[in-house]
Amino acid sequence: MGRLLTVEDINVFYGAIHAIKGISFDVNEGEIVTLIGANGAGKSTTLQTVSGLLRSKTGKIEFLGESIAKTPAHKIVSKGISHVPEGRRVFQGMTVRENLEMGAFISDKSRIADNLEYIFEQFPRLKERQKQVAGTLSGGEQQMLAMGRALMSEPKLLMLDEPSMGLAPILVDQIFEIIVNLNKHGTTILLVEQNAQMALSVADRAYVIETGKISLSGTGSELAASEEVKKAYLGG
Repeated sequence: MGRLLTVEDINVFYGAIHAIKGISFDVNEGEIVTLIGANGAGKSTTLQTVSGLLRSKTGKIEFLGESIAKTPAHKIVSKGISHVPEGRRVFQGMTVRENLEMGAFISDKSRIADNLEYIFEQFPRLKERQKQVAGTLSGGEQQMLAMGRALMSEPKLLMLDEPSMGLAPILVDQIFEIIVNLNKHGTTILLVEQNAQMALSVADRAYVIETGKISLSGTGSELAASEEVKKAYLGG
């Protein structure tokens, strides 16, 4: 299991606000790694910095041993990182199939049909609705579509930002089943999630972010059993 992503001592500012304060973590090939923490702790900012949407003032970000700290966001996708942002952001006026095809813009065109087949296997609901306009899908279906679109570029690392946000409990269970299944099929996942209980139940390793710093780290089960985490995030 090789190291896929290394993030070391990143510091990110929004104007005068110091949002990320020296965060370091890593993701190994084949893992599900989760970042948990309160709203505004810096979880989404961390993902946006890895995917090139924000820049760190310090430190390093390496993917497969290569520095990507200054790489433009669109080139990071072609290196093998796909980012599903918070709030889904599907192309509302396009069909499900057109949305998925948009995700394949950097792919080898001969792979598109195979990739679509794989997405439809993972998300049978999308297959049923492939001709439907994305804006008419339910929240859960839009989340599935956003994930499917990100997978069309065959990423080595899939970053998911709050995939369960705003979904009914039954759909949350479904989304997490899909996450586990994608991982079993070989996709490494970096997951940011408010639902700490669900996130820790599927994670190999986890980090707790508090006010821009990592305060705890360990395996998913270690953190789920930690009194500190139970009290702060699991309602225990």
